[in-house]
Amino acid sequence: MKDIFYVGVDDHEIELFEGQYPVENGMSYNSYLIKDEKIAVMDSVDKNFSQEWLSNVDKVLEGKLPDYLIVSHMEPDHSGSLIEFTKKYPNAILVATDKAFKFLIQFYGDVKNEKIVVKEGDTLSLGKHTLKFITAPMVHWPEVMFTYDEYENVLFSADAFGKFGALDYDDPEGWACEARRYYFGIVGKYGNQVQTVLKKLQGVKLTAICPLHGPILDDNLDYYLSTYDTWSKYESESKGVFIPVASVYGNTMEAAQVLAEKLTSKGVKAVVCDLNTDSMTEAFEDAFRYDRIVFASVTYNGTIFPSMNYFIDGLVERGYQNKKVAFIENGTWAAMAGKVMQEKLTKCKNLELLEPVVKLVSKLDESSLKQIEELADKLV
Repeated sequence: MKDIFYVGVDDHEIELFEGQYPVENGMSYNSYLIKDEKIAVMDSVDKNFSQEWLSNVDKVLEGKLPDYLIVSHMEPDHSGSLIEFTKKYPNAILVATDKAFKFLIQFYGDVKNEKIVVKEGDTLSLGKHTLKFITAPMVHWPEVMFTYDEYENVLFSADAFGKFGALDYDDPEGWACEARRYYFGIVGKYGNQVQTVLKKLQGVKLTAICPLHGPILDDNLDYYLSTYDTWSKYESESKGVFIPVASVYGNTMEAAQVLAEKLTSKGVKAVVCDLNTDSMTEAFEDAFRYDRIVFASVTYNGTIFPSMNYFIDGLVERGYQNKKVAFIENGTWAAMAGKVMQEKLTKCKNLELLEPVVKLVSKLDESSLKQIEELADKLV
């Protein structure tokens, strides 16, 4: 990218992104600068990094002044330094959607800088570079827009195509793992809206995608686009059985592990997750990733264990659908877990229930072992 410069920052102090997603490898807040006859800065960064960001911008400007600040997304991790920018560059023009400017006032009060309201298909000429604006409402806030640089064929994609992790962290698992966790944690509910904006990009020539989190994507772009297409259609990405477990004394977990061993012996990948101790955000990720799922919970106070309750509520909220599902329930008396889990999932679309529901009475016995064997065959 000849005229496009990265001016973002890495955050290594953050422990929970948006107060709930563990990010042990930090987070990047991306910002870009386009140098032409006119100079455009693409988004700001979290307020805790205002001075570092402004220093990065200043170095690239080399004594010049920015003409525009393009505001793709008003979430504070991207708009938090906007006020400091306007103080330093009072003649810079802010460019955003109408709703973004309404949000700006809500967060920061009115700003005196000149403003340009843009809508779908509007353009802004910088000289050689012409920026075309593509509205992307609810990906994942209602004011969001993408910006397409028609000269270098670069897409500035707001939060789409982002991932967890600072840019100076060399992720051995590559882009997909933390991008998947990011997508299904934050954007996953809005699959239909993602599909809408992906359709707008069909036939558009792309040399790079510049998201607001994570690395610049500048090779094999069809992979990233097709992966987002799969995720936003709620299609399964991998063949396998995901088994989330809510166990108290280990007996429900034992049943889940026995099922996983039988599936593995039959050549089926099985992934067991302890909802009480493992990462809940990774559990959401794997639930969407694999094409089959077995919910395993102990009965607790006449319903299901809290971790399973939270997990299923999270799936329903994110639009969970298009899976084969099965259940393991445990109850020393008046077992209710299977019934409750099924009822909670009735809000989800296109779930195919596999029988039998494995029923444990306190722990595994001959009857429940036989049911596990039968269920394993059905899952295969």
